[in-house]
Amino acid sequence: MGIECSSVVAAPRSEVFAWYSRPGAFARLAPPWQPVTPVAEADSLRDGRAVLGLPGGLRWVARHDPAEYDPPHRFVDDLVADGLASMPAGLLLRWRHTHEFEVVDDAGTRVVDRVDSPVPAFALRPMFDYRYRQLADDLAAHGRAAAHGYEPSTIAVTGSTGLIGSALTAFLTTGGHRVLRLVRHQPVGADERQWHPDDPAPDLLDGVDAVVHLAGASIAGRFTAGHKRAMTESRIGPTRRLAERAATAGIGTFVCASAIGYYGYDRGDEVLDENATRGDGFLADLVSDWEAATLVAAEAGVRVARIRTGIVQSPRGGTLKLLRPLFTTGLGGRIGDGSQWLSWIGIDDLVDVYHRALWDSDIAGPVNAVAPQPVRNTDYTKILAGVLNRPALLPVPEFGPGLLLGAQGSKELAAASQRVAPARLLRAGHTFRRPELESTLRHLLGRTG
Repeated sequence: MGIECSSVVAAPRSEVFAWYSRPGAFARLAPPWQPVTPVAEADSLRDGRAVLGLPGGLRWVARHDPAEYDPPHRFVDDLVADGLASMPAGLLLRWRHTHEFEVVDDAGTRVVDRVDSPVPAFALRPMFDYRYRQLADDLAAHGRAAAHGYEPSTIAVTGSTGLIGSALTAFLTTGGHRVLRLVRHQPVGADERQWHPDDPAPDLLDGVDAVVHLAGASIAGRFTAGHKRAMTESRIGPTRRLAERAATAGIGTFVCASAIGYYGYDRGDEVLDENATRGDGFLADLVSDWEAATLVAAEAGVRVARIRTGIVQSPRGGTLKLLRPLFTTGLGGRIGDGSQWLSWIGIDDLVDVYHRALWDSDIAGPVNAVAPQPVRNTDYTKILAGVLNRPALLPVPEFGPGLLLGAQGSKELAAASQRVAPARLLRAGHTFRRPELESTLRHLLGRTG
């Protein structure tokens, strides 16, 4: 028993095989709806091993077979028992995965996956469909950057282990870039460099071409005095000091996370592009000060892009991670009357926005990182329920989110209404992978069949 799947991607075979061989490929191909976590990537497709974390602390260990390694034609991995945590899967399940790459023409490659396993084909096909879409979209994004002259670079990233950072760093390394993770702990590898947010070392950015600054305390939670202080202190001072280092180090590009909270928590039906005025509320004030902290770099001639991010869609984090189990059990529903505008963006489209900010020299200042089609809360509810094939019959009363977030947190997060437009990106002719919510959710949740 087994399965054979294939897909043609628009890239030469050497380029496709190189993509698979680079760090990050394992993470980019892992379906986000599955209860697994990439733990370690193989350091070689010849004889390395990759490790997935399974529920209950178990491990899936895939060891590459050196006898079957034939670049750029093929590599093979087998499920093995390597340590106590991997014994249940390694001893009880047969799994041999053959990856083959066939030339279609000078600009096309057929990727073929053959799996010898008792796992039924219907359970595996959504995974491979997802992998082929990710591969094709990532290669296309890197191709667009290369066509504009973007060459392999060294990029320093803060917040690299977060939802956005982990996706972005994996994407960048598969594209041939070197990522330096700026971490607070003692570095454990050549790809890490210690960063003291209160006093960055003078040589922190030596050899770096660009900085992506993502670090900051989570905004989610009750807006207590302590939580607001943590949000502020983790952003304003560290951002200003890192921007100062970028300025003195002669960095060419500084890309900083920001948020659509800049526009306030309720602007009615007003369409908000990057020229819209600042709104009201704690988050609007926080984001304004956060963005102002980057000015020291801009004034020194560094190209600074501030990525005002909408509601990120990913089963691995954020609102979708919270809502998915509720909707799966039929307990989901709109919030209040459902009229609030929700400006969203899929995690992979967000990665592309950060990527564009790195390679497009015309991108500077505020950039609305949202899909071009915002939806109302009631429509989001219907679409998510439809993708999961579940009813959504239980509306959440307006006071409900306040029980968890408090009055201010509920007003500025759960009940916020912001109709934001990605005007800067649209003027630049930016390509969105999935501009519609339903196609984004189907891709992320493995419900495309």
